[in-house]
Amino acid sequence: MFLEIQDLKKSFGQGEAKTEVLKGINFSVEKGEICVLLGPSGSGKSTLLNIIGGIDSADSGYISINGEKTADMNEKALTNYRRRHLGYVFQMYNLIPNLNVKENIEVGAYLSDKSLDIDELLKTLGLYEHRHKLPNQLSGGQQQRTAIGRAIVKNPDILLCDEPTGALDYNTSKEILKLIEDVNQKYGNTVIMVTHNDAIKNMADRVIKLRDGQIRKDYTNEVKIPAQELDW
Repeated sequence: MFLEIQDLKKSFGQGEAKTEVLKGINFSVEKGEICVLLGPSGSGKSTLLNIIGGIDSADSGYISINGEKTADMNEKALTNYRRRHLGYVFQMYNLIPNLNVKENIEVGAYLSDKSLDIDELLKTLGLYEHRHKLPNQLSGGQQQRTAIGRAIVKNPDILLCDEPTGALDYNTSKEILKLIEDVNQKYGNTVIMVTHNDAIKNMADRVIKLRDGQIRKDYTNEVKIPAQELDW
């Protein structure tokens, strides 16, 4: 199994103020799958994504990628794990404002010894003609494409997407989802995507529905709907 999550638990606060956010999460994802973590605000999905990403740590349980357990890693090993295995796409882009599109993507390339060809990636992203523009000269969709480029140029094993369409309108959202789908098919990266948008689950290979820190449903889609055909 490529990605395995075993009995993951996480709480915040102490005593009477203690809140259990994850209450024993178990699931696995095959290499190359698109997995959607679906649930309302407060269901624990972003906390789960942050633990998979090594940004946060669990109270108990473990995450394993290709047999490597994050809980067994010291800080240096965890940093190497993030650099080697993971690419991040955030809701609010987090681009460096004084770097142009190409330079923002190059920042990701510096973190990898197996980076993709930047010009080819720019063309895949539909950004080649915008490569010399600064973030404030781009639309929201172009900024998110740049953010995806920065994450994917590392050629990571896993692409972590936290509400990647949350700040975008309907048509731009569908463009970004299609891009994530195209990237998954072209480069074979495993995609873990957090969303509260129920329609997005239909483009996934695997769907994990969370509520109140627990998995309510875990299933695979027998028939996937292409991202461009999603409707909500």
